[in-house]
Amino acid sequence: MKQSLRFLALFAGASLALAGSRVAPDLPNSSTVDVIVRFSNPPTKSELQALGSYGQLKKIFNNVSAGEVLLSPAKIPTLLANDPNIAYISPNRTTNGSLDITTSAVNAVFAWSLGYDGTGVGVAVIDSGIALHDDLKTSTGTGLRVVYNESFVSGLDASDQYGHGTHVAGIVGSNGRDSSGVGFSRTFKGVAPNVNLINLRVLDANGAGTDSAVIAAIDRAIDLKNTYNIRVINLSLGRPVFESYTLDPLCQAVEAAWKAGIVVVTAAGNYGRDNSRGTKGYGTIAAPGNDPYVITVGAMNASGTGGRTDDKIASYSSKGPTAFDHFVKPDLVAPGNDVVSLMAPGCTLASYPKTLISDASFQPGTNGKSGLYFKLSGTSMATPVVAGAAALLIQKTPSLTPDQVKARLMKTAQKALPLFSTGYDAYTLVAFSNQSDIFTVGAGYLDIQAALSNNDLTTRAAISPTAVFNSATRTVTVLRDMSVVWGDSVVWGDSTTSGFSVVWGDSTLLACTIQALSADDEDGLQ
Repeated sequence: MKQSLRFLALFAGASLALAGSRVAPDLPNSSTVDVIVRFSNPPTKSELQALGSYGQLKKIFNNVSAGEVLLSPAKIPTLLANDPNIAYISPNRTTNGSLDITTSAVNAVFAWSLGYDGTGVGVAVIDSGIALHDDLKTSTGTGLRVVYNESFVSGLDASDQYGHGTHVAGIVGSNGRDSSGVGFSRTFKGVAPNVNLINLRVLDANGAGTDSAVIAAIDRAIDLKNTYNIRVINLSLGRPVFESYTLDPLCQAVEAAWKAGIVVVTAAGNYGRDNSRGTKGYGTIAAPGNDPYVITVGAMNASGTGGRTDDKIASYSSKGPTAFDHFVKPDLVAPGNDVVSLMAPGCTLASYPKTLISDASFQPGTNGKSGLYFKLSGTSMATPVVAGAAALLIQKTPSLTPDQVKARLMKTAQKALPLFSTGYDAYTLVAFSNQSDIFTVGAGYLDIQAALSNNDLTTRAAISPTAVFNSATRTVTVLRDMSVVWGDSVVWGDSTTSGFSVVWGDSTLLACTIQALSADDEDGLQ
Protein backbone atom coordinates (compact mmCIF):
# COMPACT_ATOMS: atom_id res chain seq x y z
CA MET A 1 0.00 0.00 0.00
CA LYS A 2 2.85 2.36 0.87
CA GLN A 3 4.42 1.77 -2.53
CA SER A 4 1.16 2.48 -4.34
CA LEU A 5 0.59 5.70 -2.38
CA ARG A 6 4.10 6.85 -3.16
CA PHE A 7 3.51 6.21 -6.85
CA LEU A 8 0.14 7.97 -6.81
CA ALA A 9 1.62 10.98 -5.04
CA LEU A 10 4.22 11.37 -7.75
CA PHE A 11 1.57 10.88 -10.41
CA ALA A 12 -0.51 13.62 -8.80
CA GLY A 13 2.51 15.93 -8.73
CA ALA A 14 3.03 15.42 -12.43
CA SER A 15 -0.65 16.19 -13.07
CA LEU A 16 -0.40 19.47 -11.11
CA ALA A 17 2.55 20.46 -13.27
CA LEU A 18 0.41 19.90 -16.34
CA ALA A 19 -2.70 21.71 -15.13
CA GLY A 20 -1.27 24.46 -12.96
CA SER A 21 1.20 27.29 -13.45
CA ARG A 22 2.29 28.75 -16.77
CA VAL A 23 5.76 29.19 -15.28
CA ALA A 24 8.39 26.43 -15.19
CA PRO A 25 9.19 25.04 -11.72
CA ASP A 26 12.94 25.58 -12.18
CA LEU A 27 12.75 29.30 -13.00
CA PRO A 28 15.54 30.92 -10.92
CA ASN A 29 14.66 33.69 -8.49
CA SER A 30 17.39 36.14 -9.48
CA SER A 31 17.38 39.83 -10.37
CA THR A 32 17.14 39.05 -14.08
CA VAL A 33 16.58 35.78 -15.88
CA ASP A 34 16.91 34.66 -19.49
CA VAL A 35 13.62 32.98 -20.42
CA ILE A 36 11.81 31.37 -23.33
CA VAL A 37 8.25 32.70 -23.70
CA ARG A 38 6.05 30.34 -25.71
CA PHE A 39 2.70 31.47 -27.14
CA SER A 40 -0.39 29.32 -27.68
CA ASN A 41 -0.98 30.98 -31.06
CA PRO A 42 1.43 32.94 -33.28
CA PRO A 43 2.02 36.28 -31.51
CA THR A 44 0.98 39.52 -33.14
CA LYS A 45 3.38 42.39 -33.74
CA SER A 46 1.81 44.30 -30.85
CA GLU A 47 2.25 41.27 -28.55
CA LEU A 48 5.95 41.09 -29.37
CA GLN A 49 6.33 44.83 -28.83
CA ALA A 50 4.59 44.50 -25.47
CA LEU A 51 6.84 41.55 -24.59
CA GLY A 52 9.88 43.72 -25.26
CA SER A 53 8.59 46.36 -22.86
CA TYR A 54 9.02 43.92 -19.95
CA GLY A 55 12.72 43.42 -20.63
CA GLN A 56 15.19 42.83 -23.46
CA LEU A 57 13.65 40.88 -26.35
CA LYS A 58 16.67 38.95 -27.63
CA LYS A 59 15.23 36.56 -30.23
CA ILE A 60 11.98 35.72 -31.99
CA PHE A 61 11.34 32.13 -33.14
CA ASN A 62 8.72 32.50 -35.86
CA ASN A 63 8.14 28.82 -36.59
CA VAL A 64 7.84 27.92 -32.92
CA SER A 65 5.70 30.89 -31.77
CA ALA A 66 8.17 31.81 -29.06
CA GLY A 67 10.72 34.41 -28.05
CA GLU A 68 13.74 34.79 -25.80
CA VAL A 69 13.55 37.62 -23.25
CA LEU A 70 15.85 38.88 -20.50
CA LEU A 71 13.64 40.20 -17.71
CA SER A 72 13.04 40.41 -13.98
CA PRO A 73 11.01 37.48 -12.55
CA ALA A 74 8.96 40.06 -10.64
CA LYS A 75 7.45 41.21 -13.94
CA ILE A 76 6.24 37.77 -14.99
CA PRO A 77 2.88 37.77 -13.12
CA THR A 78 1.89 41.04 -14.81
CA LEU A 79 3.08 39.77 -18.18
CA LEU A 80 0.95 36.64 -17.87
CA ALA A 81 -2.07 38.59 -16.66
CA ASN A 82 -1.88 40.98 -19.60
CA ASP A 83 -1.40 38.35 -22.31
CA PRO A 84 -3.52 35.16 -22.07
CA ASN A 85 -1.90 33.99 -25.32
CA ILE A 86 1.30 33.18 -23.41
CA ALA A 87 1.28 29.42 -22.88
CA TYR A 88 4.43 28.90 -20.84
CA ILE A 89 7.56 30.64 -19.57
CA SER A 90 10.69 28.60 -18.87
CA PRO A 91 14.37 29.42 -18.25
CA ASN A 92 16.79 29.32 -21.15
CA ARG A 93 18.19 25.98 -20.01
CA THR A 94 21.58 24.48 -20.73
CA THR A 95 21.84 21.68 -23.29
CA ASN A 96 24.79 19.36 -23.91
CA GLY A 97 25.84 17.15 -26.72
CA SER A 98 25.10 13.88 -25.64
CA LEU A 99 32.12 3.33 -39.10
CA ASP A 100 32.98 0.37 -41.10
CA ILE A 101 31.62 -1.81 -38.31
CA THR A 102 28.70 0.52 -37.62
CA THR A 103 27.37 0.60 -41.18
CA SER A 104 27.72 -3.16 -41.60
CA ALA A 105 25.85 -3.80 -38.36
CA VAL A 106 22.76 -1.95 -39.62
CA ASN A 107 22.90 -3.38 -43.17
CA ALA A 108 23.72 -0.05 -44.83
CA VAL A 109 25.82 -1.87 -47.44
CA PHE A 110 22.57 -3.25 -48.89
CA ALA A 111 21.35 0.31 -49.50
CA TRP A 112 24.58 1.28 -51.23
CA SER A 113 24.37 -1.77 -53.49
CA LEU A 114 21.03 -0.45 -54.74
CA GLY A 115 22.44 3.02 -55.35
CA TYR A 116 20.97 4.70 -52.27
CA ASP A 117 23.54 6.98 -50.65
CA GLY A 118 21.52 10.02 -49.58
CA THR A 119 22.03 11.96 -52.82
CA GLY A 120 19.87 15.08 -52.92
CA VAL A 121 18.70 14.83 -49.31
CA GLY A 122 19.63 17.53 -46.78
CA VAL A 123 20.37 16.59 -43.16
CA ALA A 124 20.67 19.41 -40.62
CA VAL A 125 23.25 18.61 -37.94
CA ILE A 126 22.46 20.77 -34.90
CA ASP A 127 25.57 20.31 -32.79
CA SER A 128 29.01 21.80 -32.07
CA GLY A 129 29.76 22.69 -35.69
CA ILE A 130 31.35 20.81 -38.58
CA ALA A 131 35.03 21.09 -39.49
CA LEU A 132 36.40 20.90 -43.01
CA HIS A 133 37.30 17.30 -43.86
CA ASP A 134 38.04 15.48 -47.12
CA ASP A 135 35.39 12.87 -46.30
CA LEU A 136 32.68 15.55 -46.43
CA LYS A 137 33.57 16.64 -49.96
CA THR A 138 31.95 15.38 -53.14
CA SER A 139 33.10 12.08 -54.62
CA THR A 140 35.51 13.93 -56.92
CA GLY A 141 36.95 15.89 -54.03
CA THR A 142 36.32 19.20 -55.78
CA GLY A 143 33.12 20.29 -54.05
CA LEU A 144 31.72 20.53 -50.53
CA ARG A 145 28.68 18.65 -49.24
CA VAL A 146 28.37 20.91 -46.20
CA VAL A 147 26.14 23.32 -48.10
CA TYR A 148 25.25 25.78 -45.33
CA ASN A 149 26.98 26.97 -42.16
CA GLU A 150 25.63 29.14 -39.35
CA SER A 151 26.46 29.55 -35.68
CA PHE A 152 23.94 30.30 -32.95
CA VAL A 153 26.67 30.58 -30.31
CA SER A 154 27.42 34.23 -29.60
CA GLY A 155 30.84 35.35 -30.81
CA LEU A 156 31.77 32.04 -32.44
CA ASP A 157 31.71 30.91 -36.06
CA ALA A 158 30.30 27.59 -37.31
CA SER A 159 33.59 25.68 -37.02
CA ASP A 160 33.96 22.84 -34.53
CA GLN A 161 36.25 23.38 -31.54
CA TYR A 162 34.63 20.62 -29.51
CA GLY A 163 34.74 17.80 -32.09
CA HIS A 164 31.33 16.29 -31.39
CA GLY A 165 29.49 17.76 -34.40
CA THR A 166 32.13 16.72 -36.93
CA HIS A 167 32.11 13.17 -35.56
CA VAL A 168 28.30 13.08 -35.77
CA ALA A 169 28.33 14.53 -39.31
CA GLY A 170 30.74 11.79 -40.38
CA ILE A 171 28.45 9.06 -39.07
CA VAL A 172 25.63 10.53 -41.13
CA GLY A 173 27.51 11.24 -44.34
CA SER A 174 31.26 10.59 -44.51
CA ASN A 175 32.28 9.12 -47.88
CA GLY A 176 35.46 7.55 -46.46
CA ARG A 177 37.71 9.37 -48.93
CA ASP A 178 40.70 9.55 -46.54
CA SER A 179 40.51 5.85 -45.64
CA SER A 180 39.86 4.39 -49.10
CA GLY A 181 42.09 2.88 -51.75
CA VAL A 182 45.31 0.90 -51.88
CA GLY A 183 46.93 0.28 -48.50
CA PHE A 184 43.81 0.75 -46.38
CA SER A 185 42.32 -2.14 -44.41
CA ARG A 186 39.23 -0.27 -43.16
CA THR A 187 37.09 2.48 -44.65
CA PHE A 188 35.20 4.81 -42.33
CA LYS A 189 32.09 5.54 -44.34
CA GLY A 190 28.87 7.10 -43.06
CA VAL A 191 25.38 5.67 -43.49
CA ALA A 192 24.38 8.10 -46.27
CA PRO A 193 27.77 8.91 -47.86
CA ASN A 194 26.55 11.41 -50.46
CA VAL A 195 24.04 13.33 -48.36
CA ASN A 196 24.16 17.14 -48.11
CA LEU A 197 24.82 18.53 -44.64
CA ILE A 198 23.49 21.73 -43.09
CA ASN A 199 25.78 22.86 -40.27
CA LEU A 200 23.88 24.65 -37.48
CA ARG A 201 26.20 25.19 -34.52
CA VAL A 202 24.66 25.44 -31.02
CA LEU A 203 27.38 24.03 -28.70
CA ASP A 204 30.58 25.78 -27.59
CA ALA A 205 34.13 24.41 -27.29
CA ASN A 206 33.13 22.55 -24.12
CA GLY A 207 29.98 20.99 -25.57
CA ALA A 208 27.54 23.30 -23.77
CA GLY A 209 24.61 25.18 -25.28
CA THR A 210 21.22 26.64 -24.46
CA ASP A 211 17.59 26.01 -25.29
CA SER A 212 17.38 29.30 -27.17
CA ALA A 213 20.29 28.38 -29.46
CA VAL A 214 18.81 24.97 -30.26
CA ILE A 215 15.35 26.43 -30.87
CA ALA A 216 16.83 29.13 -33.13
CA ALA A 217 18.68 26.45 -35.11
CA ILE A 218 15.52 24.37 -35.51
CA ASP A 219 13.67 27.52 -36.59
CA ARG A 220 16.35 28.15 -39.23
CA ALA A 221 16.20 24.56 -40.47
CA ILE A 222 12.47 24.96 -41.06
CA ASP A 223 13.09 28.22 -42.95
CA LEU A 224 15.76 26.56 -45.12
CA LYS A 225 13.82 23.34 -45.72
CA ASN A 226 12.91 24.03 -49.33
CA THR A 227 16.21 25.72 -50.21
CA TYR A 228 18.36 22.73 -49.24
CA ASN A 229 15.73 19.96 -49.21
CA ILE A 230 16.21 19.54 -45.47
CA ARG A 231 14.28 16.37 -44.68
CA VAL A 232 16.11 15.25 -41.52
CA ILE A 233 17.35 16.99 -38.37
CA ASN A 234 19.91 15.25 -36.14
CA LEU A 235 19.95 16.24 -32.46
CA SER A 236 22.72 14.38 -30.62
CA LEU A 237 22.19 16.52 -27.55
CA GLY A 238 19.79 16.92 -24.66
CA ARG A 239 19.08 18.08 -21.14
CA PRO A 240 16.93 17.15 -18.11
CA VAL A 241 13.16 16.91 -18.35
CA PHE A 242 11.41 19.47 -16.13
CA GLU A 243 7.80 19.31 -17.33
CA SER A 244 5.45 17.63 -19.78
CA TYR A 245 6.48 17.76 -23.42
CA THR A 246 3.34 19.85 -24.06
CA LEU A 247 4.91 22.69 -22.06
CA ASP A 248 8.61 22.30 -22.87
CA PRO A 249 9.66 24.83 -25.57
CA LEU A 250 12.41 22.51 -26.80
CA CYS A 251 9.86 19.76 -27.43
CA GLN A 252 7.49 22.18 -29.11
CA ALA A 253 10.32 23.27 -31.41
CA VAL A 254 11.04 19.72 -32.59
CA GLU A 255 7.32 19.17 -33.13
CA ALA A 256 7.17 22.29 -35.31
CA ALA A 257 9.92 20.81 -37.49
CA TRP A 258 8.17 17.42 -37.59
CA LYS A 259 4.90 19.02 -38.66
CA ALA A 260 6.79 21.00 -41.31
CA GLY A 261 7.78 17.69 -42.91
CA ILE A 262 11.22 17.17 -41.34
CA VAL A 263 12.16 13.89 -39.63
CA VAL A 264 13.68 14.72 -36.23
CA VAL A 265 16.06 12.15 -34.73
CA THR A 266 17.18 12.63 -31.11
CA ALA A 267 19.47 10.94 -28.59
CA ALA A 268 17.92 9.01 -25.70
CA GLY A 269 20.69 9.95 -23.25
CA ASN A 270 23.57 8.13 -21.57
CA TYR A 271 22.15 7.40 -18.12
CA GLY A 272 21.04 3.79 -18.31
CA ARG A 273 23.38 2.95 -15.42
CA ASP A 274 21.90 5.57 -13.09
CA ASN A 275 20.41 3.81 -10.08
CA SER A 276 20.31 6.87 -7.81
CA ARG A 277 16.52 6.52 -7.47
CA GLY A 278 16.49 2.75 -7.35
CA THR A 279 15.14 2.44 -10.90
CA LYS A 280 18.19 0.77 -12.52
CA GLY A 281 18.33 3.48 -15.15
CA TYR A 282 14.66 3.40 -16.10
CA GLY A 283 13.00 6.79 -16.59
CA THR A 284 16.16 8.61 -17.72
CA ILE A 285 15.22 9.71 -21.26
CA ALA A 286 16.48 13.26 -21.94
CA ALA A 287 14.66 16.15 -23.62
CA PRO A 288 13.74 16.58 -26.43
CA GLY A 289 13.83 12.79 -26.80
CA ASN A 290 10.80 12.66 -24.49
CA ASP A 291 8.58 14.07 -27.24
CA PRO A 292 6.25 11.39 -28.67
CA TYR A 293 6.56 12.54 -32.29
CA VAL A 294 10.33 12.40 -32.76
CA ILE A 295 12.49 9.31 -33.26
CA THR A 296 14.42 8.71 -30.03
CA VAL A 297 17.47 6.48 -30.37
CA GLY A 298 19.19 4.25 -27.82
CA ALA A 299 22.64 2.70 -28.26
CA MET A 300 23.79 -0.82 -29.05
CA ASN A 301 27.29 -2.22 -28.55
CA ALA A 302 28.35 -3.77 -31.87
CA SER A 303 31.11 -5.71 -30.04
CA GLY A 304 33.72 -4.63 -32.57
CA THR A 305 32.31 -6.74 -35.41
CA GLY A 306 30.23 -6.06 -38.50
CA GLY A 307 27.78 -8.85 -37.75
CA ARG A 308 24.68 -8.50 -35.60
CA THR A 309 24.58 -11.81 -33.72
CA ASP A 310 26.97 -10.68 -30.97
CA ASP A 311 25.51 -7.19 -30.52
CA LYS A 312 23.92 -6.19 -27.21
CA ILE A 313 22.33 -3.17 -25.59
CA ALA A 314 24.86 -0.61 -24.34
CA SER A 315 24.56 -0.46 -20.57
CA TYR A 316 24.73 3.35 -20.50
CA SER A 317 21.84 3.87 -22.94
CA SER A 318 18.99 5.75 -21.22
CA LYS A 319 15.75 3.87 -20.64
CA GLY A 320 12.09 4.84 -20.71
CA PRO A 321 9.42 5.59 -19.96
CA THR A 322 9.60 9.37 -20.21
CA ALA A 323 9.11 11.53 -17.12
CA PHE A 324 5.66 13.09 -16.64
CA ASP A 325 4.07 11.73 -19.85
CA HIS A 326 5.23 8.09 -19.63
CA PHE A 327 5.81 7.48 -23.34
CA VAL A 328 7.55 4.28 -24.40
CA LYS A 329 11.07 5.36 -25.37
CA PRO A 330 13.54 4.88 -26.97
CA ASP A 331 11.81 4.16 -30.27
CA LEU A 332 14.64 1.94 -31.54
CA VAL A 333 18.36 1.35 -31.07
CA ALA A 334 21.46 1.56 -33.29
CA PRO A 335 25.23 1.08 -32.86
CA GLY A 336 26.74 3.73 -30.60
CA ASN A 337 29.78 2.18 -28.93
CA ASP A 338 33.38 2.87 -29.98
CA VAL A 339 32.22 4.42 -33.26
CA VAL A 340 35.11 5.68 -35.41
CA SER A 341 34.31 8.83 -37.35
CA LEU A 342 35.78 12.17 -38.41
CA MET A 343 38.08 14.24 -36.20
CA ALA A 344 38.02 18.05 -36.10
CA PRO A 345 41.68 19.19 -35.92
CA GLY A 346 42.67 20.38 -32.44
CA CYS A 347 39.24 19.71 -30.95
CA THR A 348 38.60 19.36 -27.22
CA LEU A 349 37.45 15.74 -27.37
CA ALA A 350 40.63 14.64 -29.16
CA SER A 351 42.61 15.71 -26.07
CA TYR A 352 41.31 12.60 -24.28
CA PRO A 353 43.84 9.81 -25.07
CA LYS A 354 41.25 7.03 -25.06
CA THR A 355 39.40 8.62 -28.00
CA LEU A 356 42.42 8.30 -30.29
CA ILE A 357 43.04 5.48 -32.75
CA SER A 358 46.29 4.45 -34.43
CA ASP A 359 46.93 5.02 -38.11
CA ALA A 360 47.91 1.36 -38.33
CA SER A 361 44.39 0.31 -37.30
CA PHE A 362 43.16 1.22 -40.78
CA GLN A 363 46.40 1.71 -42.76
CA PRO A 364 48.82 -1.15 -41.97
CA GLY A 365 52.49 -0.25 -41.89
CA THR A 366 51.99 3.29 -40.63
CA ASN A 367 52.87 4.73 -37.22
CA GLY A 368 51.39 7.19 -34.76
CA LYS A 369 47.91 8.34 -33.86
CA SER A 370 45.42 9.34 -36.52
CA GLY A 371 44.71 13.04 -37.00
CA LEU A 372 41.78 12.27 -39.29
CA TYR A 373 39.59 9.87 -37.30
CA PHE A 374 38.85 9.08 -33.65
CA LYS A 375 36.29 7.13 -31.67
CA LEU A 376 33.46 8.16 -29.37
CA SER A 377 30.66 6.27 -27.64
CA GLY A 378 27.14 7.19 -26.64
CA THR A 379 23.58 7.59 -27.83
CA SER A 380 24.95 10.71 -29.56
CA MET A 381 26.69 8.33 -31.96
CA ALA A 382 23.67 6.04 -32.44
CA THR A 383 21.40 8.95 -33.36
CA PRO A 384 23.13 9.91 -36.66
CA VAL A 385 23.06 6.25 -37.73
CA VAL A 386 19.26 6.49 -37.71
CA ALA A 387 19.33 9.98 -39.26
CA GLY A 388 21.36 8.56 -42.14
CA ALA A 389 18.92 5.67 -42.49
CA ALA A 390 16.04 8.15 -42.69
CA ALA A 391 17.86 9.98 -45.50
CA LEU A 392 18.19 6.71 -47.45
CA LEU A 393 14.46 5.97 -47.13
CA ILE A 394 13.62 9.49 -48.29
CA GLN A 395 15.98 9.25 -51.26
CA LYS A 396 14.20 6.07 -52.34
CA THR A 397 10.70 7.49 -51.75
CA PRO A 398 10.79 11.31 -51.53
CA SER A 399 7.07 11.52 -50.76
CA LEU A 400 7.45 9.81 -47.36
CA THR A 401 6.21 11.81 -44.38
CA PRO A 402 8.09 11.88 -41.05
CA ASP A 403 5.43 9.57 -39.57
CA GLN A 404 5.87 7.07 -42.40
CA VAL A 405 9.65 7.08 -41.98
CA LYS A 406 9.34 6.51 -38.23
CA ALA A 407 6.75 3.75 -38.68
CA ARG A 408 8.88 1.88 -41.24
CA LEU A 409 12.05 2.09 -39.18
CA MET A 410 10.27 0.81 -36.08
CA LYS A 411 8.21 -1.89 -37.77
CA THR A 412 11.22 -3.36 -39.59
CA ALA A 413 13.64 -3.14 -36.67
CA GLN A 414 15.11 -6.47 -35.57
CA LYS A 415 13.08 -7.86 -32.67
CA ALA A 416 15.19 -10.93 -31.83
CA LEU A 417 17.68 -9.61 -29.29
CA PRO A 418 19.25 -11.31 -26.26
CA LEU A 419 16.82 -10.94 -23.37
CA PHE A 420 19.67 -10.45 -20.90
CA SER A 421 23.25 -9.26 -21.39
CA THR A 422 26.11 -7.85 -19.35
CA GLY A 423 28.15 -4.72 -20.03
CA TYR A 424 31.33 -3.54 -18.34
CA ASP A 425 32.71 -0.12 -17.53
CA ALA A 426 36.00 0.08 -19.42
CA TYR A 427 37.65 2.00 -16.58
CA THR A 428 36.33 0.33 -13.41
CA LEU A 429 35.40 -3.07 -14.92
CA VAL A 430 32.15 -2.88 -12.95
CA ALA A 431 29.52 -5.14 -14.54
CA PHE A 432 26.04 -3.90 -15.48
CA SER A 433 23.16 -6.25 -16.27
CA ASN A 434 20.81 -5.29 -19.08
CA GLN A 435 17.36 -6.50 -20.08
CA SER A 436 16.01 -6.10 -23.61
CA ASP A 437 12.51 -4.71 -23.15
CA ILE A 438 10.47 -1.92 -24.69
CA PHE A 439 12.06 0.65 -22.36
CA THR A 440 15.62 -0.27 -23.36
CA VAL A 441 15.39 -1.21 -27.06
CA GLY A 442 11.98 0.15 -28.08
CA ALA A 443 10.81 -1.51 -31.27
CA GLY A 444 14.21 -3.13 -31.80
CA TYR A 445 17.53 -2.84 -33.61
CA LEU A 446 17.73 -0.69 -36.77
CA ASP A 447 17.77 -2.76 -39.97
CA ILE A 448 18.19 -0.59 -43.08
CA GLN A 449 17.82 -3.50 -45.50
CA ALA A 450 14.45 -4.45 -44.02
CA ALA A 451 13.32 -0.82 -43.92
CA LEU A 452 14.16 -0.24 -47.58
CA SER A 453 12.38 -3.45 -48.53
CA ASN A 454 9.18 -2.36 -46.77
CA ASN A 455 6.54 -0.42 -48.71
CA ASP A 456 3.92 0.24 -46.02
CA LEU A 457 2.41 3.72 -46.10
CA THR A 458 0.58 4.55 -42.90
CA THR A 459 -1.82 7.48 -42.97
CA ARG A 460 -1.78 7.79 -39.19
CA ALA A 461 0.48 9.57 -36.73
CA ALA A 462 3.45 7.56 -35.50
CA ILE A 463 3.23 8.87 -31.95
CA SER A 464 5.13 6.75 -29.44
CA PRO A 465 2.66 4.80 -27.25
CA THR A 466 2.00 5.45 -23.57
CA ALA A 467 3.02 3.20 -20.68
CA VAL A 468 0.26 2.76 -18.09
CA PHE A 469 1.06 1.72 -14.51
CA ASN A 470 -1.24 -0.67 -12.65
CA SER A 471 -0.93 0.19 -8.94
CA ALA A 472 -2.56 -3.09 -7.89
CA THR A 473 -0.18 -5.40 -9.74
CA ARG A 474 2.70 -2.88 -10.00
CA THR A 475 3.12 -3.74 -13.65
CA VAL A 476 3.20 -1.70 -16.84
CA THR A 477 1.06 -2.11 -19.92
CA VAL A 478 1.19 -0.21 -23.20
CA LEU A 479 -1.78 1.85 -24.33
CA ARG A 480 -2.17 1.70 -28.10
CA ASP A 481 -4.48 4.47 -29.29
CA MET A 482 -6.33 3.25 -32.38
CA SER A 483 -5.95 6.72 -33.89
CA VAL A 484 -2.22 6.22 -34.30
CA VAL A 485 -0.19 3.82 -36.41
CA TRP A 486 0.49 1.32 -33.63
CA GLY A 487 -3.17 0.32 -33.82
CA ASP A 488 -2.60 -0.78 -37.41
CA SER A 489 0.03 -3.44 -37.01
CA VAL A 490 2.19 -5.14 -34.43
CA VAL A 491 5.49 -3.30 -34.00
CA TRP A 492 6.70 -4.93 -30.80
CA GLY A 493 8.20 -8.41 -31.27
CA ASP A 494 8.10 -11.28 -28.80
CA SER A 495 11.61 -10.50 -27.60
CA THR A 496 10.50 -7.15 -26.20
CA THR A 497 7.18 -8.08 -24.64
CA SER A 498 8.85 -8.60 -21.27
CA GLY A 499 8.83 -4.83 -21.05
CA PHE A 500 5.05 -4.92 -20.76
CA SER A 501 5.39 -6.30 -17.25
CA VAL A 502 8.45 -4.50 -15.93
CA VAL A 503 8.07 -4.00 -12.18
CA TRP A 504 8.90 -0.43 -11.27
CA GLY A 505 11.12 0.31 -8.28
CA ASP A 506 9.96 1.83 -4.99
CA SER A 507 10.97 5.31 -6.08
CA THR A 508 9.06 4.87 -9.37
CA LEU A 509 9.82 6.49 -12.68
CA LEU A 510 7.88 9.72 -12.55
CA ALA A 511 10.35 12.06 -10.88
CA CYS A 512 11.14 14.94 -13.21
CA THR A 513 14.85 15.35 -12.51
CA ILE A 514 17.34 13.43 -14.62
CA GLN A 515 21.01 14.03 -15.26
CA ALA A 516 22.11 16.05 -18.24
CA LEU A 517 23.03 14.28 -21.46
CA SER A 518 26.73 14.85 -21.91
CA ALA A 519 28.46 15.02 -25.25
CA ASP A 520 31.72 13.83 -23.72
CA ASP A 521 30.90 10.27 -24.83
CA GLU A 522 34.03 8.80 -23.30
CA ASP A 523 35.46 5.49 -24.36
CA GLY A 524 34.61 4.16 -20.90
CA LEU A 525 31.03 3.68 -22.01
CA GLN A 526 30.40 0.04 -22.90
